[in-house]
Amino acid sequence: MKTFTATPTDIQHDWYVVDAEGMVLGRLASQIAKIIRGKHKPTFTPHMDTGDNVIVINASKVAVTGKKAEQKQYFRHTGYMGHERFTPFAEVIAKHPERVIEKAVYGMLPKNALGRQKLRLKLRVYPGAEHPHKAQQPKTLNLKQSETK
Repeated sequence: MKTFTATPTDIQHDWYVVDAEGMVLGRLASQIAKIIRGKHKPTFTPHMDTGDNVIVINASKVAVTGKKAEQKQYFRHTGYMGHERFTPFAEVIAKHPERVIEKAVYGMLPKNALGRQKLRLKLRVYPGAEHPHKAQQPKTLNLKQSETK
């Protein structure tokens, strides 16, 4: 028995569209991270980019459970001592709704060069229902069915 390792000729990248309207943020992000990473394919190889491209639409209509809408905060640091900045979820979803999904997916990808590359090249998030990737002929991915299982 030999372990399969994907080569660049074995890799096929597809395009998927995900509608985030009414979906729970964490569950959506974990499914997107799995697709971007390529773990849904039998040819998954950890050190190769075997994942697919994901287009997320309606990012401004993503849902959070419990009291996260009021209590969740995003952290950043200015670089100066004691200069921590916290931004509430409601402010981020109002100004830049795509960042909410990008940060959630980033947290579920490996923290290395390949993880950063996959996030930069394979994830496209749009706050509304329109996207400029019609030429790629993306397939619609219905994650709402898998969420109820």
